[in-house]
Amino acid sequence: MTPTDLLSDFLSACLRLSVPLAFAAIGGLISERSGVLNIGLEGMILTGAFVSAATALVLTDPWLAVGLAVFAGAVVGLLHAYLCVSLGVNQLVSGLAINLTAAGLTTYGARLAFETGTVALPGIEPLYIPRFQQLPIVGVFFQQDPLFYFLLFLLPIATYGLFHTHWGLSLRAVGNAPSAADTAGISVSSVRYFCVIICGGLCGLAGAYLTLVHVGFFTENMSAGKGFIALAALIFGRWHPIATTLACLLFGATEALQLRIQAYGLDIPYQLLAMLPYIIALAALTGLAGKATPPAALGIPYRKEK
Repeated sequence: MTPTDLLSDFLSACLRLSVPLAFAAIGGLISERSGVLNIGLEGMILTGAFVSAATALVLTDPWLAVGLAVFAGAVVGLLHAYLCVSLGVNQLVSGLAINLTAAGLTTYGARLAFETGTVALPGIEPLYIPRFQQLPIVGVFFQQDPLFYFLLFLLPIATYGLFHTHWGLSLRAVGNAPSAADTAGISVSSVRYFCVIICGGLCGLAGAYLTLVHVGFFTENMSAGKGFIALAALIFGRWHPIATTLACLLFGATEALQLRIQAYGLDIPYQLLAMLPYIIALAALTGLAGKATPPAALGIPYRKEK
């Protein structure tokens, strides 16, 4: 294999590993920008992965599976919003409960639905862009699946929406000063509900990507900490969509690197290599890249004064 082929292969792996992180991280960013802490990303990803796998297995339609995974993730997001916004439950506890419940239910469901073990699923085929796909190295950007191109479309939309629209202004106002936003006539509860549901839907999409694009099957707890890495990415990216996606690309590159080092059989304990993405995430969370300032009202329930 030539150096160009090696680099192309590595870049392709980076993209595949970064896409689900980016969907979940942008979802978490929208939720947290509205003031709702969401550590339930892991459970939402896992829910989307299981629903997409079960649907694809039964109906053999990967796009219907993607749609139902987004819906299932949004339902879990609605549950998180109800607990945190309407009932005022501690947002950390709610997220933990979602993660634990999703892990238990998907494990149980997988043993019922995939009782014969790992089952190959009908996947989403890559979408090749003629001529450009043959370019050396950068050609990998033109032979990705439609969900990758959707992410490229989502990224500028999210950035423009957050920082250049009335909706984005309302969202950021709710996340920083909910009392002032309420006084200005913005429904804090509605904005937070909407944002957390969107977050759940994007996490469901991340789960569908894992099962239908990345690996092509479902295994128990296959999200493997991706929700927490997505959380680290949005903190590392300081709650900005572009910087957050770049952080996801960094984590994806780290994981791709450790997988290749293992494949080449270098004399390095694989346990140490497997820790690499989590070490990077830990470094991000401990403020290696500088002190990140979260939305002022993040994690604080809001009650309208009467």
